[in-house]
Amino acid sequence: MRFFSDNAAPVHPAVLDAIAAANVIDTAYDGDAWSRRLDGAFSDLFGTAVRVLWVPTGTSANCLALTVLCPPHGGIVCHRDAHINVDEAGAPEFYTHGAKLLLGEGPGAKLTPEAIAAVIDPIRKDVHQVQPHAISITNATEYGLAYSPEEVAAIGDLARTRGLGLHMDGARFANAVAHLGRAPAEVTWRAGVDALSFGFVKNGGMGAEALVFFRPDLADPILYRRKRAGLLFSKGRFLAAQLLAMLEGDLWLANARAANAGAALLAQAAGDRLVSPVEANEVFLRVSAQEAASLRALGFDFYDWGADEARLVVSWNQTEAEIAPLATAIGAL
Repeated sequence: MRFFSDNAAPVHPAVLDAIAAANVIDTAYDGDAWSRRLDGAFSDLFGTAVRVLWVPTGTSANCLALTVLCPPHGGIVCHRDAHINVDEAGAPEFYTHGAKLLLGEGPGAKLTPEAIAAVIDPIRKDVHQVQPHAISITNATEYGLAYSPEEVAAIGDLARTRGLGLHMDGARFANAVAHLGRAPAEVTWRAGVDALSFGFVKNGGMGAEALVFFRPDLADPILYRRKRAGLLFSKGRFLAAQLLAMLEGDLWLANARAANAGAALLAQAAGDRLVSPVEANEVFLRVSAQEAASLRALGFDFYDWGADEARLVVSWNQTEAEIAPLATAIGAL
């Protein structure tokens, strides 16, 4: 009955088993056997040489990535609804020691090259104005839309032309890839992405996210910044083990496909109540306060999303039988 957030979902049993298997003596911090396997495992996944660091949260993954793409005096272009602007309590500005978020517009929380140009073109090239240094996009977006490889590539082309770094907040990257049916490489480094915050906690992990650098040289400063931020776990093998377990047999993708399929059931029931197309595991629909109250009276838990809107999130473990009662209730409104 809980459709509030996939952050509240259970940990996948394979992840718990991997944590238990890592409960042996090994080297501390990130020198252990599990952490040393990350670069190779993710390089195989993306089909190119990458550097990967484990971090405990999506916020830390996003913000650490941005520290190497933007100096304290620079600006980061993101959507007005981006998680780094709305839901990270000023963490990007804190981690970067003052970089400014430059806010763009676009339906479904998507940026386009035109929207980005509208933000940066009016900025004078002088010392009195914050100069853009990076772009951050979210895939899937805060409204559950997936950037296609072609859309990312268009932004990547602009980034290269303007000398900007490109970061992808992939808190629900697995759900976006599952929807697109394309290789992870096509929507990341081949499209010009420099750094990816690859989310696992929402998708069956317990407390580990992957910070993936497609420009391996960018990872070196993060080793120090992760330590300085108090995020270098002494028993890092337990974080690395989670990530490796999720990659094993493409569990990350199977979980995302299951969650997406559940969201599609709700979308079908919602009909013209949908605020935006359902392309991941989130459903945004129009409901009055009275209708929302009636759903809650039946025991369903979800997030109010502005005036007369609700957000429903399906988790990897929720079965069709568990989702069907909510679909029925939505259809009966």
